[in-house]
Amino acid sequence: MDGDYTIGGVFAIHYNMQNVIHNYTTMPEPLQCTGRMDSEELGFSSAMIFAIDEINNSTKLLPGIRLGYQIHDSCASVPMAVKVAFQLTNGLDPYFYTSDNCSQSGMVMAVIGASSTGQTIAMLRVSGSFDIPQVSHFATCACLSNKHEYPSFFRTIPSDQFQADALAKLVKQFGWTWIGAVRSDSDYGNNGMASFLATAHKEGICVEYSVSFYRYHPRSRIQRVADVIRRSTAVVVVAFVSFGDMKTLLEELSLEPSPPRQWIGSEAWVTHTDMLKFTFFAGAIGFGIPRSVIPGLRDFLLDLPPTKVASSPILTEFWEDAFNCSLVFGGATDKRLCNGSEDIQKLQSPYTDTSQLRITNMVYKAVYAVAHAIHNAVCQETNSTTQCDKLSRIESKQVSFKKIHFSRNGYPVSFDANGDPVAAYELVNWQKSESGSLEIVTVGYYDASLPVGQEFHINKDISWMEGRTQVPVSVCSDSCPPGTHKVLQKGKPICCYDCIPCPEGEISNDTDSTDCFPCPKEFWPSAKRDACFPKPVEFLSFDDVLGIILSAFSVGGACLAIITGTVFLRHRTSPIVKANNSELSFLLLFSLTLCFLCSLTFIGAPSEWSCMLRHTAFGITFVLCISCVLGKTIVVLMAFKATLPGSNIMKWFGPLQQRMTVVSFTLIQVLICTVWLVVSPPFPMKNLTTYKDRIILECALGSLIGFWAVLGYIGLLAVFCFVLAVLARKLPDNFNEAKFITFSMLIFCAVWITFIPAYVSSPGKFTVAVEIFAILASSFGLILCIFAPKCFIILLKSEKNTKKHLMNKSQY
Repeated sequence: MDGDYTIGGVFAIHYNMQNVIHNYTTMPEPLQCTGRMDSEELGFSSAMIFAIDEINNSTKLLPGIRLGYQIHDSCASVPMAVKVAFQLTNGLDPYFYTSDNCSQSGMVMAVIGASSTGQTIAMLRVSGSFDIPQVSHFATCACLSNKHEYPSFFRTIPSDQFQADALAKLVKQFGWTWIGAVRSDSDYGNNGMASFLATAHKEGICVEYSVSFYRYHPRSRIQRVADVIRRSTAVVVVAFVSFGDMKTLLEELSLEPSPPRQWIGSEAWVTHTDMLKFTFFAGAIGFGIPRSVIPGLRDFLLDLPPTKVASSPILTEFWEDAFNCSLVFGGATDKRLCNGSEDIQKLQSPYTDTSQLRITNMVYKAVYAVAHAIHNAVCQETNSTTQCDKLSRIESKQVSFKKIHFSRNGYPVSFDANGDPVAAYELVNWQKSESGSLEIVTVGYYDASLPVGQEFHINKDISWMEGRTQVPVSVCSDSCPPGTHKVLQKGKPICCYDCIPCPEGEISNDTDSTDCFPCPKEFWPSAKRDACFPKPVEFLSFDDVLGIILSAFSVGGACLAIITGTVFLRHRTSPIVKANNSELSFLLLFSLTLCFLCSLTFIGAPSEWSCMLRHTAFGITFVLCISCVLGKTIVVLMAFKATLPGSNIMKWFGPLQQRMTVVSFTLIQVLICTVWLVVSPPFPMKNLTTYKDRIILECALGSLIGFWAVLGYIGLLAVFCFVLAVLARKLPDNFNEAKFITFSMLIFCAVWITFIPAYVSSPGKFTVAVEIFAILASSFGLILCIFAPKCFIILLKSEKNTKKHLMNKSQY
């Protein structure tokens, strides 16, 4: 249609182009479109005409100026798109100019189209040289945002970069980390998939395979792609494919259906209503351009009177395909003759379906964007009125889109510095209706203008593959639960891994943890190794069975010593008590009572004072005990020496000397303990090394030298006492106590010699138990060997408790 300014339009109304054979001997046949007609693309061209009619009838936009249009069919092929670009650039100028300045009288002001990235790029190579703006409604490749390479390109559909980001976020949203990727072997598919894979890699998504094809490839190539999909383990397949290519692939898959697959589609095919006939594709989801409403468009599309149809070859072909009849009698086809009963109102076709106006609105907005750009170039606002000069001849490069910003039917139109609009998508889902047919349902949206993390929203239930309600699982390896960590499988992507339990002492408290980390020193992992809990604190307490037993023996021993002392006190005038040096006996019983009781200081939670007390009390009381035994042994020896003629040795070892001996030996131990406590005293500590899963509360010795000096001094006295007792055991006295001391010292030394290796090798609280056992065993050995025979005579054999009996040789 002619006008004051002409706008070009390029749409893929037909699917294919007739093959041209080049033999280089004859002129090739002109390029011609073949194959079926795409009624949706025909609707795009009609929407362009509708928008231009609205603009021509407007009193606000380009008043007094009439827009014309030239609409061409690109046949969905690059060669035809190049031819169309030359036609739009040359126009219908009948003259051939040989001068340097070519005529531009027939050049269009702008071009709407084309319907794919490949065709658009091919056209831009031609029209871009003449600075003719090209506004695409369907070319989405992110590469077209490069203003250095494509300065005259604009679009009303978002860039694939936004769609790639949205698809990657969609895959991540549902936890799919193992996917397949299929793309068109074209600028649209290759560039779009490259953007998606780059974003998916950042999101931690792995791709099992990435295959490409083109509908014109040999069938064997398409079969290989279908076989890859069938044999793969990835349940989710992302298809960045054009409509024509996707249709070819689905036709191949329908011959031998693959295992259930969850398809994720790009906007080029996922909202195309012609695809809904593939019912095995139910559950597919993807992003599409938001649906819109264009008032009056449906009536315009359905206004096809017979004269209008007959005057247009394109409309004639559409009519005959839609109703399977022929408008021309005796045509080459076997179709029946159209009889006038055909009703366009009842026709179910993408052309007549205005419930899913998505790309159509992109065409509509593109036409209005061009009109606003021309308006800004030829019109001026004066006194609230708009004056447009239709005689003004402007060049296409004067048509600027940089300041375009308007709203039409509530849909804003603007372009950023790259010529791209604000990205907004609907999340659509192929769901089965009650009748069993597939329908496109909007279940969410994606708006790139919203803050990061808030762009993606789902507001309806999604029907998945095979009508499932549960989200499909598509992973190479199942998630590693807490308590394990991921170890990558050799030679496979990062999404393929084995779940290995955390090492001892380490945990992981997150799903799919890459590493385990150790618990703090005073904590230990749970049984599942997914949390750290405080280690149980262990010490020999009064509540333990072992602690109760040792406490009972300790108190029992002390009571036994007190009872023995009571017996001796009540019979202190008896011969046997007098003969056994009652003063040293009472002191020995007192020290034994302290020895029994000092073992109680080893039970209970260690504290600073209890650690110092237990070792020093044990050392001093035992030295006091051994000193008393040593004193009794010396008294026996001295007593024998005193019976010899002319001996007065007893005056050198009387009661005073005996007391001084006990005090002297004990003071030496007191001095050792004092030095130990001053230099490096024992202190409470948490033993974290003996056991990994618990804490042992114990008393650190502080100075090992001090500890072994205390034990060594006790051992030295015990050995000395044992040697003296052995020497005195066969003295020909009526009452010889040395042999009982010998037995007691033998037991004492045996106990403490055994104690050393047992003490060193016993773990945890058993170290304390071994020390208590040694104290109690040696104390019981002393009291039983020295005092039990005497108590037996005093209490049960009183007839032997006489001076006469004691003067005779006796077993006691």
